[in-house]
Amino acid sequence: MSRINVSKLTNENEEGGPSVSGISTFSSTAFLVPPKGTTAQRPEAVTPGMIRFNTDSGHLEYYNGVEWTEVLVANNSLDGGNRGLFGGGGVSNTIDYITISNTGNAVDFGDLSAIRDNISSCSSSNRGLWGGGNTPASSPAGTNIIDYVTIASTGNAADFGDLMVVRRDLASCSSSTRGLFGGGYSSTNIIDYVTIESTGNAVDFGDLTVARRYLASCSSSTRGVFGGGLTTINVIDYVTISSTGNASDFGDLNEARHELSGCSNSTRGVFGGGETGSRSNVIDFVIIASTGNALDFGDLTVERRTPGACASSTRGLWGGGRTPTSLNTIDYVTILSTGNAVDFGDLTVSRESLAACSNGHGGL
Repeated sequence: MSRINVSKLTNENEEGGPSVSGISTFSSTAFLVPPKGTTAQRPEAVTPGMIRFNTDSGHLEYYNGVEWTEVLVANNSLDGGNRGLFGGGGVSNTIDYITISNTGNAVDFGDLSAIRDNISSCSSSNRGLWGGGNTPASSPAGTNIIDYVTIASTGNAADFGDLMVVRRDLASCSSSTRGLFGGGYSSTNIIDYVTIESTGNAVDFGDLTVARRYLASCSSSTRGVFGGGLTTINVIDYVTISSTGNASDFGDLNEARHELSGCSNSTRGVFGGGETGSRSNVIDFVIIASTGNALDFGDLTVERRTPGACASSTRGLWGGGRTPTSLNTIDYVTILSTGNAVDFGDLTVSRESLAACSNGHGGL
């Protein structure tokens, strides 16, 4: 192994750094300063593995051969662990938060811009978004509202833009950069998307394989997966988040159902709860990078429909829902195992048809 032990390297004119090749190891008690710049200044002539610091997001990012994506940080919220946010539901505009690595009751975060239920939520490591839903004034068609918050802070949501189509009962998922919204009332196949760290209206992505509402979704950093829906179907679709185009068939849920919720780490997607004609406590799972039918994972603590779900790299959580009365229950599982969910704590308000997101899910 070769070694260079110097305090400073410059070119011969001392106006910049030299090109260094053949170095396999750097050893120092100081630090390494990578190239940096805004999102708009990302270089175009890049190869997989190149790394830089994004001054807009405040995170290291690397080029994976398809897109620039953030370097995953396991503990990237202000309170020492990934945060999960639960927003809306019932006749509420409440946003709660929890620290996913702990257990305990949720704490008030702020409010959505409007009271609404049957909404969906997605997120980056920085922002949480809620799209669509049903307000008391919009019934039954829904709204096109998209709100956002900064996950590591607290406070009320701000306007982001609008969905392409007014709708409720939709599902959403995300990578570190894009948020996708799929399906919804009345049984549409629309998928639209936004760039999470910007603001503005959603644009067309493509179509689901089956038009439906009351579906669920989850994602890895490359794939978005949509499962179930009304009328009580078991269809699972997938898309490549960084591209656009119609969804492809992935496989089938273990149990056909609607009004379920999904969450994921980077490897597994888990779908919990729902309605089959009676309320369900079923949890099933898929391997996101493959295709095929879902497998049995275990059971929620309570049979329920319309909970909100979020995840870290290790845990999946479901909060709220209807049994037929509204719940404040939060359950959790360890995603890479199998087994029944256990009690986490309670939401601040009992509610159903809410939506949840986190700053540590599998799409980041």
